[in-house]
Amino acid sequence: MTRPVGDLPVIDIAPLRQGAGPRDRVVQELDRACSETGFFYVVGHGVGPALQQQLDTAARAFFALPDEQKARVAMDRGGRAWRGWFPLGGELTSGVPDRKEGLYFGAELGPDHPRVAAGVPLHGANLFPAHPAALREAVLAYLDALTDLGQLLARGLALALGLDGDWFATHLTADPTILFRIFRYPPTGTTGHDPSRQWGVAEHTDYGLLTMLLQDPVGGLEVRTPSGWTAAPPIPGTFVCNLGDMLERMTGGRYRSTAHRVRNTTEHDRLSFAFFFDPSWDAVVEALPLAGDPTAEAGPRWDGANLHGYRGTYGDYLLAKVAKVFPQLGGEVLHHPGTEARPDPDPDPCTSAGQ
Repeated sequence: MTRPVGDLPVIDIAPLRQGAGPRDRVVQELDRACSETGFFYVVGHGVGPALQQQLDTAARAFFALPDEQKARVAMDRGGRAWRGWFPLGGELTSGVPDRKEGLYFGAELGPDHPRVAAGVPLHGANLFPAHPAALREAVLAYLDALTDLGQLLARGLALALGLDGDWFATHLTADPTILFRIFRYPPTGTTGHDPSRQWGVAEHTDYGLLTMLLQDPVGGLEVRTPSGWTAAPPIPGTFVCNLGDMLERMTGGRYRSTAHRVRNTTEHDRLSFAFFFDPSWDAVVEALPLAGDPTAEAGPRWDGANLHGYRGTYGDYLLAKVAKVFPQLGGEVLHHPGTEARPDPDPDPCTSAGQ
Protein backbone atom coordinates (compact mmCIF):
# COMPACT_ATOMS: atom_id res chain seq x y z
CA MET A 1 0.00 0.00 0.00
CA THR A 2 1.30 3.45 -0.87
CA ARG A 3 2.65 5.30 2.13
CA PRO A 4 3.24 9.02 2.73
CA VAL A 5 6.19 10.94 1.31
CA GLY A 6 7.55 11.30 4.85
CA ASP A 7 9.37 7.99 4.34
CA LEU A 8 11.75 9.71 1.92
CA PRO A 9 14.05 12.32 3.52
CA VAL A 10 14.73 15.80 2.17
CA ILE A 11 18.44 16.64 2.53
CA ASP A 12 19.92 20.13 2.26
CA ILE A 13 23.26 19.60 0.52
CA ALA A 14 24.26 23.29 0.44
CA PRO A 15 27.07 22.69 2.99
CA LEU A 16 28.66 20.23 0.55
CA ARG A 17 28.43 22.73 -2.28
CA GLN A 18 29.63 25.72 -0.27
CA GLY A 19 32.41 23.90 1.60
CA ALA A 20 31.13 25.26 4.90
CA GLY A 21 28.42 24.65 7.47
CA PRO A 22 27.28 21.36 9.00
CA ARG A 23 28.85 19.03 6.45
CA ASP A 24 28.97 16.14 8.91
CA ARG A 25 25.20 16.31 9.28
CA VAL A 26 24.73 16.13 5.50
CA VAL A 27 27.06 13.14 5.26
CA GLN A 28 25.20 11.31 8.03
CA GLU A 29 21.83 12.02 6.41
CA LEU A 30 23.07 10.76 3.05
CA ASP A 31 24.40 7.57 4.63
CA ARG A 32 21.12 6.90 6.41
CA ALA A 33 19.03 7.55 3.30
CA CYS A 34 21.22 5.34 1.10
CA SER A 35 21.19 2.53 3.66
CA GLU A 36 17.49 2.61 4.46
CA THR A 37 15.64 3.50 1.24
CA GLY A 38 18.09 4.28 -1.57
CA PHE A 39 15.85 7.28 -2.38
CA PHE A 40 15.98 10.86 -1.11
CA TYR A 41 15.22 14.45 -2.11
CA VAL A 42 17.89 17.15 -2.23
CA VAL A 43 17.62 20.92 -1.84
CA GLY A 44 20.43 23.46 -1.82
CA HIS A 45 21.70 21.88 -5.03
CA GLY A 46 22.54 25.10 -6.86
CA VAL A 47 20.69 24.34 -10.12
CA GLY A 48 18.84 27.54 -10.89
CA PRO A 49 15.06 27.62 -11.42
CA ALA A 50 15.45 29.65 -14.63
CA LEU A 51 17.30 26.78 -16.33
CA GLN A 52 14.74 24.27 -15.11
CA GLN A 53 11.89 26.41 -16.47
CA GLN A 54 13.66 26.91 -19.81
CA LEU A 55 14.06 23.16 -20.15
CA ASP A 56 10.44 22.44 -19.21
CA THR A 57 9.06 25.02 -21.63
CA ALA A 58 11.15 23.75 -24.54
CA ALA A 59 10.32 20.11 -23.81
CA ARG A 60 6.58 20.79 -23.75
CA ALA A 61 6.83 22.63 -27.06
CA PHE A 62 8.59 19.63 -28.60
CA PHE A 63 6.14 17.01 -27.31
CA ALA A 64 3.23 19.12 -28.57
CA LEU A 65 4.46 18.65 -32.16
CA PRO A 66 2.89 16.03 -34.44
CA ASP A 67 4.69 12.69 -34.43
CA GLU A 68 5.83 13.11 -38.02
CA GLN A 69 7.75 16.24 -37.00
CA LYS A 70 9.22 14.64 -33.89
CA ALA A 71 10.31 11.70 -36.05
CA ARG A 72 12.83 13.96 -37.77
CA VAL A 73 15.02 13.36 -34.72
CA ALA A 74 13.96 9.72 -34.16
CA MET A 75 16.44 7.37 -32.50
CA ASP A 76 16.90 5.34 -35.68
CA ARG A 77 18.54 8.46 -37.13
CA GLY A 78 21.00 8.66 -34.24
CA GLY A 79 23.03 5.60 -35.21
CA ARG A 80 25.40 4.16 -32.64
CA ALA A 81 25.13 7.32 -30.51
CA TRP A 82 21.64 6.06 -29.53
CA ARG A 83 20.16 9.56 -29.23
CA GLY A 84 16.85 11.07 -30.22
CA TRP A 85 13.09 10.64 -29.90
CA PHE A 86 11.08 7.47 -29.40
CA PRO A 87 7.27 7.34 -29.67
CA LEU A 88 4.70 6.21 -27.13
CA GLY A 89 5.27 2.51 -26.48
CA GLY A 90 8.73 2.57 -28.05
CA GLU A 91 10.58 1.54 -24.88
CA LEU A 92 10.16 -1.77 -23.02
CA THR A 93 10.18 -2.82 -19.37
CA SER A 94 10.08 -6.59 -18.78
CA GLY A 95 9.20 -6.94 -22.45
CA VAL A 96 6.06 -4.78 -22.09
CA PRO A 97 5.87 -1.39 -23.86
CA ASP A 98 5.95 1.58 -21.49
CA ARG A 99 3.25 4.23 -21.69
CA LYS A 100 5.63 7.07 -22.33
CA GLU A 101 7.50 8.81 -25.11
CA GLY A 102 10.87 10.39 -24.69
CA LEU A 103 14.03 12.08 -25.85
CA TYR A 104 17.49 10.57 -25.24
CA PHE A 105 20.57 12.73 -24.83
CA GLY A 106 24.16 12.24 -23.69
CA ALA A 107 27.51 14.00 -23.65
CA GLU A 108 27.83 16.15 -26.77
CA LEU A 109 30.82 14.70 -28.64
CA GLY A 110 32.09 15.70 -32.07
CA PRO A 111 33.37 13.38 -34.82
CA ASP A 112 37.00 13.91 -33.76
CA HIS A 113 36.45 12.49 -30.28
CA PRO A 114 38.47 9.22 -30.11
CA ARG A 115 35.50 7.06 -29.13
CA VAL A 116 33.25 8.59 -31.78
CA ALA A 117 35.94 8.09 -34.43
CA ALA A 118 36.27 4.46 -33.30
CA GLY A 119 32.51 3.90 -33.53
CA VAL A 120 32.06 3.14 -29.83
CA PRO A 121 28.32 2.83 -29.11
CA LEU A 122 26.48 5.49 -27.08
CA HIS A 123 29.03 8.17 -28.00
CA GLY A 124 28.46 11.01 -30.44
CA ALA A 125 26.39 14.08 -31.16
CA ASN A 126 22.88 14.68 -29.88
CA LEU A 127 19.91 15.02 -32.20
CA PHE A 128 18.28 18.39 -31.59
CA PRO A 129 15.08 19.42 -33.37
CA ALA A 130 14.92 22.58 -35.43
CA HIS A 131 11.87 23.53 -33.36
CA PRO A 132 11.89 24.49 -30.57
CA ALA A 133 15.38 25.89 -31.10
CA ALA A 134 15.66 26.69 -27.39
CA LEU A 135 15.81 22.99 -26.52
CA ARG A 136 19.44 22.66 -27.60
CA GLU A 137 20.72 25.46 -25.38
CA ALA A 138 18.67 24.27 -22.41
CA VAL A 139 19.76 20.64 -22.70
CA LEU A 140 23.47 21.43 -23.07
CA ALA A 141 23.39 23.78 -20.08
CA TYR A 142 21.46 21.19 -18.06
CA LEU A 143 23.99 18.45 -18.90
CA ASP A 144 26.77 20.62 -17.47
CA ALA A 145 24.80 21.59 -14.35
CA LEU A 146 23.71 18.04 -13.50
CA THR A 147 27.17 16.61 -14.14
CA ASP A 148 28.49 19.04 -11.54
CA LEU A 149 25.70 18.04 -9.17
CA GLY A 150 26.49 14.37 -9.72
CA GLN A 151 30.13 14.92 -8.83
CA LEU A 152 29.07 16.82 -5.71
CA LEU A 153 26.74 14.06 -4.56
CA ALA A 154 29.40 11.44 -5.34
CA ARG A 155 31.71 13.35 -3.01
CA GLY A 156 29.07 13.24 -0.29
CA LEU A 157 28.54 9.51 -0.80
CA ALA A 158 32.30 8.86 -0.63
CA LEU A 159 32.50 10.67 2.69
CA ALA A 160 29.43 8.79 3.94
CA LEU A 161 31.20 5.51 3.12
CA GLY A 162 34.34 6.55 5.01
CA LEU A 163 36.39 7.21 1.86
CA ASP A 164 38.27 10.29 0.71
CA GLY A 165 35.88 12.81 -0.73
CA ASP A 166 37.48 12.60 -4.17
CA TRP A 167 37.44 8.80 -4.35
CA PHE A 168 34.78 8.54 -7.06
CA ALA A 169 36.20 11.40 -9.12
CA THR A 170 39.66 9.84 -8.96
CA HIS A 171 38.78 6.19 -9.55
CA LEU A 172 35.41 6.01 -11.30
CA THR A 173 33.85 9.27 -12.53
CA ALA A 174 36.72 11.39 -13.84
CA ASP A 175 35.00 10.98 -17.22
CA PRO A 176 31.50 9.89 -16.20
CA THR A 177 29.00 8.25 -18.49
CA ILE A 178 26.10 10.68 -18.51
CA LEU A 179 22.69 9.89 -19.93
CA PHE A 180 19.77 12.31 -19.91
CA ARG A 181 16.16 11.43 -20.66
CA ILE A 182 13.10 13.65 -21.00
CA PHE A 183 9.88 11.66 -20.73
CA ARG A 184 6.23 12.47 -21.37
CA TYR A 185 3.72 10.22 -19.63
CA PRO A 186 0.18 10.69 -20.99
CA PRO A 187 -2.76 10.07 -18.66
CA THR A 188 -3.56 6.38 -18.19
CA GLY A 189 -6.64 6.57 -15.97
CA THR A 190 -7.50 4.06 -13.28
CA THR A 191 -9.55 1.53 -15.30
CA GLY A 192 -8.81 -0.83 -18.14
CA HIS A 193 -8.80 -4.47 -19.14
CA ASP A 194 -5.04 -4.93 -18.73
CA PRO A 195 -3.68 -3.15 -15.61
CA SER A 196 -0.10 -4.03 -16.57
CA ARG A 197 -0.37 -1.72 -19.56
CA GLN A 198 -1.42 1.26 -17.45
CA TRP A 199 2.09 1.77 -16.11
CA GLY A 200 4.07 4.62 -17.59
CA VAL A 201 7.02 2.49 -16.60
CA ALA A 202 6.68 -0.69 -14.57
CA GLU A 203 8.73 -1.76 -11.56
CA HIS A 204 12.47 -1.58 -12.24
CA THR A 205 15.80 -0.39 -10.89
CA ASP A 206 18.36 1.89 -12.50
CA TYR A 207 21.64 0.36 -13.54
CA GLY A 208 24.40 2.85 -12.81
CA LEU A 209 25.52 4.91 -9.84
CA LEU A 210 23.11 7.76 -9.24
CA THR A 211 19.95 9.18 -10.79
CA MET A 212 18.81 12.78 -10.32
CA LEU A 213 15.20 13.42 -11.27
CA LEU A 214 13.37 16.68 -11.87
CA GLN A 215 9.58 16.21 -11.80
CA ASP A 216 6.81 18.46 -13.00
CA PRO A 217 3.85 19.10 -10.63
CA VAL A 218 1.79 16.11 -11.84
CA GLY A 219 3.57 13.33 -9.95
CA GLY A 220 3.13 9.58 -10.26
CA LEU A 221 6.49 8.18 -9.08
CA GLU A 222 6.31 5.39 -6.48
CA VAL A 223 9.16 3.77 -4.55
CA ARG A 224 9.30 0.29 -3.01
CA THR A 225 10.36 0.65 0.64
CA PRO A 226 10.68 -2.08 3.30
CA SER A 227 7.15 -1.27 4.41
CA GLY A 228 5.50 -1.05 1.01
CA TRP A 229 5.08 1.28 -1.94
CA THR A 230 5.63 4.96 -1.09
CA ALA A 231 4.63 7.94 -3.21
CA ALA A 232 7.47 10.27 -4.18
CA PRO A 233 5.48 13.34 -5.25
CA PRO A 234 7.12 16.47 -6.62
CA ILE A 235 8.41 18.95 -4.05
CA PRO A 236 9.20 22.39 -5.54
CA GLY A 237 12.90 23.20 -5.61
CA THR A 238 14.07 19.62 -5.16
CA PHE A 239 15.56 16.77 -7.12
CA VAL A 240 14.66 13.18 -6.31
CA CYS A 241 17.82 11.08 -6.14
CA ASN A 242 18.13 7.32 -6.17
CA LEU A 243 20.93 4.80 -6.31
CA GLY A 244 21.62 2.41 -9.16
CA ASP A 245 22.62 -1.24 -9.32
CA MET A 246 26.34 -0.54 -9.62
CA LEU A 247 26.46 1.33 -6.32
CA GLU A 248 24.68 -1.56 -4.60
CA ARG A 249 27.25 -3.89 -6.13
CA MET A 250 30.19 -1.71 -5.09
CA THR A 251 29.02 -1.44 -1.48
CA GLY A 252 28.19 -5.12 -1.10
CA GLY A 253 24.56 -4.28 -0.36
CA ARG A 254 25.22 -1.56 2.22
CA TYR A 255 23.57 0.90 -0.14
CA ARG A 256 20.49 -0.31 -1.99
CA SER A 257 19.30 0.13 -5.54
CA THR A 258 15.59 0.50 -4.96
CA ALA A 259 12.77 -0.54 -7.28
CA HIS A 260 10.39 2.15 -8.45
CA ARG A 261 7.60 2.66 -10.99
CA VAL A 262 5.47 5.40 -12.55
CA ARG A 263 1.79 5.73 -13.37
CA ASN A 264 0.05 8.95 -14.34
CA THR A 265 -3.54 8.73 -13.11
CA THR A 266 -4.31 12.42 -13.66
CA GLU A 267 -5.94 14.07 -16.65
CA HIS A 268 -2.73 15.88 -17.58
CA ASP A 269 0.56 14.95 -19.22
CA ARG A 270 3.42 14.26 -16.83
CA LEU A 271 6.94 15.38 -17.76
CA SER A 272 10.05 14.15 -16.00
CA PHE A 273 13.73 14.86 -16.54
CA ALA A 274 15.96 11.95 -15.52
CA PHE A 275 19.73 12.42 -15.41
CA PHE A 276 21.88 9.31 -14.93
CA PHE A 277 25.38 9.85 -13.51
CA ASP A 278 27.33 6.65 -14.05
CA PRO A 279 30.87 5.22 -14.02
CA SER A 280 33.32 5.99 -16.79
CA TRP A 281 32.77 3.87 -19.90
CA ASP A 282 35.96 1.85 -19.52
CA ALA A 283 35.80 1.53 -15.73
CA VAL A 284 35.77 -1.94 -14.20
CA VAL A 285 33.27 -1.68 -11.35
CA GLU A 286 34.57 -3.54 -8.31
CA ALA A 287 33.90 -3.61 -4.57
CA LEU A 288 34.80 -0.43 -2.70
CA PRO A 289 37.59 -0.52 -0.10
CA LEU A 290 35.21 -0.15 2.83
CA ALA A 291 36.25 -0.61 6.43
CA GLY A 292 34.71 -3.34 8.54
CA ASP A 293 33.00 -6.57 7.62
CA PRO A 294 30.94 -6.82 4.41
CA THR A 295 27.34 -5.78 4.83
CA ALA A 296 24.85 -8.65 4.83
CA GLU A 297 22.40 -8.67 1.96
CA ALA A 298 19.04 -7.16 2.85
CA GLY A 299 17.17 -10.10 1.35
CA PRO A 300 16.69 -11.08 -2.29
CA ARG A 301 16.28 -8.39 -4.90
CA TRP A 302 12.88 -7.77 -6.43
CA ASP A 303 14.04 -9.29 -9.75
CA GLY A 304 16.17 -12.13 -8.39
CA ALA A 305 19.23 -10.77 -10.18
CA ASN A 306 22.76 -11.24 -8.84
CA LEU A 307 24.63 -7.97 -9.15
CA HIS A 308 27.86 -9.37 -7.78
CA GLY A 309 28.67 -11.96 -10.44
CA TYR A 310 29.31 -9.63 -13.39
CA ARG A 311 32.86 -9.11 -14.66
CA GLY A 312 33.65 -6.49 -17.25
CA THR A 313 33.56 -2.78 -17.97
CA TYR A 314 30.64 -0.53 -17.20
CA GLY A 315 30.25 0.18 -20.91
CA ASP A 316 29.68 -3.49 -21.69
CA TYR A 317 27.20 -3.75 -18.83
CA LEU A 318 25.30 -0.68 -20.00
CA LEU A 319 25.07 -1.87 -23.60
CA ALA A 320 23.52 -5.17 -22.53
CA LYS A 321 20.96 -3.28 -20.47
CA VAL A 322 19.85 -0.70 -23.01
CA ALA A 323 19.65 -3.30 -25.77
CA LYS A 324 16.71 -4.81 -23.87
CA VAL A 325 15.00 -1.46 -23.61
CA PHE A 326 15.29 -0.89 -27.38
CA PRO A 327 15.70 -4.35 -28.96
CA GLN A 328 15.18 -2.97 -32.47
CA LEU A 329 18.39 -0.93 -32.08
CA GLY A 330 20.31 -3.31 -29.87
CA GLY A 331 21.35 -5.71 -32.61
CA GLU A 332 23.14 -3.05 -34.63
CA VAL A 333 24.91 -1.56 -31.63
CA LEU A 334 25.89 -4.77 -29.86
CA HIS A 335 27.30 -6.32 -33.02
CA HIS A 336 29.63 -3.40 -33.64
CA PRO A 337 33.08 -4.95 -34.18
CA GLY A 338 34.67 -2.72 -31.54
CA THR A 339 32.34 -3.98 -28.82
CA GLU A 340 33.47 -7.02 -26.90
CA ALA A 341 30.78 -9.65 -26.50
CA ARG A 342 30.16 -10.66 -22.88
CA PRO A 343 27.59 -12.83 -21.12
CA ASP A 344 24.32 -11.09 -20.38
CA PRO A 345 24.74 -9.54 -16.91
CA ASP A 346 21.02 -9.65 -16.26
CA PRO A 347 19.12 -12.73 -17.51
CA ASP A 348 15.85 -11.22 -16.32
CA PRO A 349 14.97 -8.37 -18.71
CA CYS A 350 13.21 -6.28 -16.02
CA THR A 351 15.07 -3.13 -16.88
CA SER A 352 14.19 0.33 -18.03
CA ALA A 353 15.37 3.91 -17.83
CA GLY A 354 12.26 5.75 -16.81
CA GLN A 355 11.07 7.81 -13.90
